[in-house]
Amino acid sequence: MNRLALLSLITVGFTALSACESAQEQLGLNKTVPDEFKVVKRAPLELPPQYTLRPPRPGAPRPQEQEPVEEARKAVFGGEDASNQQTLPTTAEGSLLQQAGVSNIDPGIRQRVDQESAEMVDENEPVIDKLINLGRDTQPPAKVLDASKEAERLQKNQEEGKPVTAGETPSVEN
Repeated sequence: MNRLALLSLITVGFTALSACESAQEQLGLNKTVPDEFKVVKRAPLELPPQYTLRPPRPGAPRPQEQEPVEEARKAVFGGEDASNQQTLPTTAEGSLLQQAGVSNIDPGIRQRVDQESAEMVDENEPVIDKLINLGRDTQPPAKVLDASKEAERLQKNQEEGKPVTAGETPSVEN
């Protein structure tokens, strides 16, 4: 009876342990698969064109390794050699560029775009900031409309056939 109880207790114990995931890992029953996002591709090995290579200097930076910033700069703007080389356009390219108006390029376009972008930032200000003027030192003075003079101005513009927006809007001065 004692043996049967011990055998059943061991069976129940192994069954409970087999359900436990950490016990399965420790016993080596689970298969570990490498993470596909952590696998790094490496360039294939190639023989160099020169077999008489100079030995590297101790402490010198490795020429094949670059900073990520430099790699990104070269990928976006091209290599250093690409900026120094200027190729002459062919006749077809030249005529296409001439028709596109390349000779009429505004040299100050970068400053103009920057200025217009800066002005647009002010227009795109959030409404809440416009309403409560957060972060502004000076507030524009409020103008109160003079109703009677405005009515006269509108009447005069209508009689003369001018648009409603013609003329200065009268305001009450303090």
